[in-house]
Amino acid sequence: MYPDAAKPVYRRLRQTLKGHQEQARRNLEWLRDHMHPYFFITMKEETEALVQLASGLHALTHSRRMILTDQEKKLILACLNLPGTVYASFRELAEREISYAEITHSYEPIPELCCELEIQRFEFSPKDHAEIAQAAPPEVPASVRRGVARAMRRMYPEFDFTELDRVLGLLWLNNEHYMRISPPERVARILWLYQTARRHDGLYLDVENTEDVVHHRESRVLFAVGNPPRPGFLAQTMEVFNRLDLGVRRAYCLTISTGVHPYFLGTFYVTTRSGELLQKDSPLFRTLQSELYNTQILSPGGPLYTEYVAQGTMTGEDATLTNAFIAFCHTNLAHNQPDRFDLGEVKRAFYANPNVALALIRLFRARFDPDRTDREQAYAAAREEVETLVANYNTGHRHLDEVRRTIFRTALLMIEHTLKTNFFVPEKHALAFRLDPAYLRQMGEEFTSDLPKGEPFRITFFFGRHGAGYHVGFSDIARGGWRTIICRSADDFVTNANTLLREVYVLAHTQHLKNKDIYEGGSKMTVVMDASDLADPALVTQRLYKLQYGFLNAFLDLFVTRDGRAAHPRVVDYYGEDEPIELGPDENMHDGMIELIARQAVKRGYVLGKGIISSKRVGINHKEYGVTSLGVIRFAEITMEELGIDMARDPFTVKITGGTNGDVAGNAMRLLLERCPNVAIRLIVAGSGVLYDPEGIDREELGRLILKDNIDAFRPERLHPGGYLLLRRQRKREGLRELYRKWVRTANGVEEQWVTTDEFHREFDGAIFHVPADLFIPAGGRPETIDDQNWENLLGADGTPTCRAIVEGANSYLTPRAREELQRRGVVVIRDASANKCGVISSSYEILANLLMNDEEFLALKASYVGQVLEILERRAEDEARLLLRRWKEAGRARLFTEISAEVSREINARYAELFDLFRRRPELLAQPVYRRVVLAHLPPLVGGTPKFRRRVGRLPAKILAAITAVEIATRTVYHRDWQEDLEDTVRRYVKREFGA
Repeated sequence: MYPDAAKPVYRRLRQTLKGHQEQARRNLEWLRDHMHPYFFITMKEETEALVQLASGLHALTHSRRMILTDQEKKLILACLNLPGTVYASFRELAEREISYAEITHSYEPIPELCCELEIQRFEFSPKDHAEIAQAAPPEVPASVRRGVARAMRRMYPEFDFTELDRVLGLLWLNNEHYMRISPPERVARILWLYQTARRHDGLYLDVENTEDVVHHRESRVLFAVGNPPRPGFLAQTMEVFNRLDLGVRRAYCLTISTGVHPYFLGTFYVTTRSGELLQKDSPLFRTLQSELYNTQILSPGGPLYTEYVAQGTMTGEDATLTNAFIAFCHTNLAHNQPDRFDLGEVKRAFYANPNVALALIRLFRARFDPDRTDREQAYAAAREEVETLVANYNTGHRHLDEVRRTIFRTALLMIEHTLKTNFFVPEKHALAFRLDPAYLRQMGEEFTSDLPKGEPFRITFFFGRHGAGYHVGFSDIARGGWRTIICRSADDFVTNANTLLREVYVLAHTQHLKNKDIYEGGSKMTVVMDASDLADPALVTQRLYKLQYGFLNAFLDLFVTRDGRAAHPRVVDYYGEDEPIELGPDENMHDGMIELIARQAVKRGYVLGKGIISSKRVGINHKEYGVTSLGVIRFAEITMEELGIDMARDPFTVKITGGTNGDVAGNAMRLLLERCPNVAIRLIVAGSGVLYDPEGIDREELGRLILKDNIDAFRPERLHPGGYLLLRRQRKREGLRELYRKWVRTANGVEEQWVTTDEFHREFDGAIFHVPADLFIPAGGRPETIDDQNWENLLGADGTPTCRAIVEGANSYLTPRAREELQRRGVVVIRDASANKCGVISSSYEILANLLMNDEEFLALKASYVGQVLEILERRAEDEARLLLRRWKEAGRARLFTEISAEVSREINARYAELFDLFRRRPELLAQPVYRRVVLAHLPPLVGGTPKFRRRVGRLPAKILAAITAVEIATRTVYHRDWQEDLEDTVRRYVKREFGA
């Protein structure tokens, strides 16, 4: 029996439900009349959500937001259209991967409310890149293809229809549901946007003013980004619209995978808050463009964004430039004084003084804004303002004021000495500043005393959303590798950023000494990337590609020239010459990026074309041919011969750093096993761990791994008694302790052990010092591993070194003082600038092949060409090794090998520079047959022996011809003739000319 007291309540509920049903019917009619028809098309499979919306629309009178669907991979919200509501939702979802977002507004306010309805739909089902890359072409229904093709021909006739099926298939693989529910016009628009953005290097914005199907005038903003930053990119995009008072009426945002990285494709229907359309030639559109493009560089986190950009004190571009000032000042000051100028202190200097930051920005804009006609006068006035502001900076805290004045003066030096920048190029993913290195002189010895002596020819600073870097070159024509240091913790990033400039400076200086045999001087590019917020290795790689792609295009913004001037009209060029700079692969430079760099240089018209980078697929792959290791081992053979060991016959022991699968270390071990039947490689220290065997690592097992696998694939049962295998990547936890696996061979067999973190690092860091061997080859590892503080660890208890010779296969593995001290204790040290020079020589000959042959010609002749290059490498290594020994003996064995090595490099480089200047002043000399023979003598015989290639030599750029002629003469006069003989010959000819009959 139902209680009487409950009956009235039940009757009221039934009456209320009847009323709700009637209200839901009216709400549904209102939705039909006041929502865009696309809303019902895209929601046609969301019946339950639409029923809930119709039933509860009036509830928004007392609740600003209603959840219509909340599932693992889908969220649909209804809310009142208030300023910032879309941005707030995106901010809440910033950490989630949004594969599709749709925003729709009603045309009129909700009945009995003053606000319009806003529907927000989010999907969280991005496709895995590997899944897309490996998928077979899908079967797109013929009706869909026909409809899209017809719409495309009508709307975008300039579309490249040869790509239609591929791009249509890509979209289908990523989001079949979107394709099935979308009208052909919308699919056609997305396909056109994707193709157009790819043609624009992954960054594109356009606006179309149009009328929708119910005759509402609106502006359609099309925005696409290749490999957009994450997390929170969509939230940042909506913040830009919100900050610029552009109301987003509707939006359809799709993120797809290309099989390599994601691509964002967004369509936004907007009006200004006052209801006006967005005109493409308006200042508002140009501001929107700069702010949206700037999302690629400016992170929305931190006080600079939240306190100054969001509040309108700075534009997004102003904040990006301020961040670049911070990174430049930190990296230029901290390498010498890390405690005084740590990153936090440099940031606080700018955050606490936005007036100074804004004055510096005004100065920078006055100098480089291409739209200004009064740059010189405006710059002079702004410079006086900044100098006064910095000089008078005074908060009453003397020490802090001096620190901050130094920081601001460094930013001022950056502006004064920048010769060109891409800051005003709209479609950029990163910033680049080409500087006159003279700014280092003005910083003074206090901040540069730790840098090698000798001023570079150029310094280029790069800044991106997740990293910064420098390219340092010591010659007009220069080449050297591009390495990226991936920092997986905040401490790691700050530590590497502290020493960034010094590291790249030292590496470039060493490279310049090393490059003495080729026409390109030395350079290096080093970048630090912050990956501290990423745990997924795939996302780390994605960010790596984004940063490298951004820096590449920033590089090309500056160095693609026409008649000596930067080709991009938005780059103001105060330098005004072509700069042939070559790059090479180094740490964290993958094959795919190498090929992309070459293609992009050709596409954008770089002076060297695909010759911008070596080790391409159509090239001389260093790892395949072991070109660097060839020189290292040749130097080792000649060095050990001097110590009484014939490596081809005698027994001797080796310890080596670098992995069995690495380029230099792997090929060095391969050559040792091939050439030295009695070698015992006792120790390998690699990134994956330590492999030690007192009797010599099993040759057969080692051969199985070389150039194929790392030492963690070594089978422990192949160890001899006393040997062990310590593994970095095989770990486990016991309570709070992290333990590392170690295999030890005892008299009873192989035992598994687990060692603590302290024990692991003690063994890992100490092995290279304590294990004795005749020859030590550092062929991998970070620069300055053996430094001023730890070099003595290479000495035994009685002061005897644990190795007789060190041949540096890795760059700057030992500091200069460590080299010197070890040599004074009897170790023969062949430094990197000599020992591992053959890699860069090979790269130079690859670039020359790029300049003289097309791909088909090179591939047809590759075996012969590479064979001749390998002969040149062995000859160049032997030339220098014999010269070092000769000069060492002539000095009574009292001089240091590294001192002689540096002397030889300086002599060749000085002679090269003198001759290069001569040939640049007198280019007509290079047309004479005798000088053409010099050029041909530098090249592999195949070039001179092939008429069509010989003819092409004369068409090489004048700078390159001058450089080749100069280096060939310079190297021959040093390696094969005494300097004094050259001087006597010069004096004899001068006297004969001036005083002869």
